[in-house]
Amino acid sequence: MPSKLPIFPGPRTARGAVLAILLSNADQAGAEPLRGRVTLAAIVRTLKRKYHWPIETTSFPSNAPDGRATWATVYSLPAEVIAAAMDGRGRDWLRSSTGDR
Repeated sequence: MPSKLPIFPGPRTARGAVLAILLSNADQAGAEPLRGRVTLAAIVRTLKRKYHWPIETTSFPSNAPDGRATWATVYSLPAEVIAAAMDGRGRDWLRSSTGDR
């Protein structure tokens, strides 16, 4: 079965905010676009399953602020996926997600 082409979510949604961070290859510190409504992991899962973005996940051991051992997870898009998205309609979509004209 051929893989499906990625779909851009609404630019002003939480999914759009997370995808904008991934496409801009910027670091996401915390869950700023989420505001406690849903977890980042849930949004990434939706972007992968419903919107067909090949998001890569890397987890590693870390420490919580209170000293407990925990896991940290980093999400990213492969460079070739970012390049293809930007060559397509990605630049315009990214501008609309950040409010640039």
